[in-house]
Amino acid sequence: MKDLLLIAAFAALGAGGAGLLGWPVVRLLRRRSVALSLFCVAVVTVLAMTAGTLAVAQAMFLSHHDLGVVITVLCMAAVVSLATAALLGRQVVAGSRALALAARTVGSDGGFAPPDGPLGTELAALSAELAATSARLAESRRREQTLESSRRELIAWISHDLRTPLAGLRAMAEALEDGVADEPHRYHAQIRTEVDRLTGMVDDLFELSRIQAGALTLSLSRVSVYDLVGDAMAGAHPLARQRGVRLLGDGVDPAPVEVDGREITRVLGNLLVNAIRCTPADGVVAVAARQEADEVVLSVTDGCGGIPEPDLPRVFETGWRGVSARTPRTPVEAGGDARHGDSGAGLGLAIVRGIVEAHAGRASVRNVNGGCCFEIVLPAAAVLR
Repeated sequence: MKDLLLIAAFAALGAGGAGLLGWPVVRLLRRRSVALSLFCVAVVTVLAMTAGTLAVAQAMFLSHHDLGVVITVLCMAAVVSLATAALLGRQVVAGSRALALAARTVGSDGGFAPPDGPLGTELAALSAELAATSARLAESRRREQTLESSRRELIAWISHDLRTPLAGLRAMAEALEDGVADEPHRYHAQIRTEVDRLTGMVDDLFELSRIQAGALTLSLSRVSVYDLVGDAMAGAHPLARQRGVRLLGDGVDPAPVEVDGREITRVLGNLLVNAIRCTPADGVVAVAARQEADEVVLSVTDGCGGIPEPDLPRVFETGWRGVSARTPRTPVEAGGDARHGDSGAGLGLAIVRGIVEAHAGRASVRNVNGGCCFEIVLPAAAVLR
């Protein structure tokens, strides 16, 4: 037992000395190539094994022949170990270089192109993360392009829609100043109408800017969907009577929701005004509400004749009003406001989506027989006990 302890002590002294000499070298090479660091670790390991073995051999007073055998075996083991370390280092460096080249494709139009050759576990995990990052960048770029396109369309529509009422106001003001207006009171009424329309557009822009900036403040309270629908229908009833459209609200369940009543009433009002304007005379606009599990679904169905399928994904985009060749006009072209009528700038439905999403809900549209159905889904209020 004492001999084994003595051999272990001599082996530890020899290996420890080699390890102490190799440790500073390993630290100096930590910022260099991984292959060089792996080779250095292999060299330190071989030296530690050799030093320990020689220390034990000297302590055991081996003959020159036996010592030569031991040294030969150590040399062969060292050559194999160092060659294996060198090959492994080359593989790691090759995989790293291939991944570095592939990383240049992150965020490109073609997407991330992973290396063709096999990679180690760590490099494969890094490649997967780069692929996920590239996908997120592509999605962000797509959203940014969509938003930029929407902004351009919004600016174009706003510029177009502001030019007409402003030109009319200027002409009426000049006529009143020159005293050539035959019926000044009619001019005054028309000026008031145009000013109300411009005010509605400005209010819509302000509301949309608050939504997009995340500055929309909600005052949540527990209300019944029946009351919300009733308020919205009461506000839209004069327009429906003027256009000869019937409003139906028979399928409304009195489900409770915790929402900002004013904002959701505006949402329903926007949808109702759009539906009324798009539905021909003697048509029907139906409002319904139902509870499904922990959600409440409100829907507004009109008789607009439907929206082309390619247009459906863009209905709620800011500033987009669709193709104007359809008759009657669809809600895509209306984009109105229950308080100020049609702003004409394609803001109403964008405001609908923004308000609903601020309530942790979602808005959607689909075609139905003879028209389309807009749905908003809101979380149901907790059950009182």
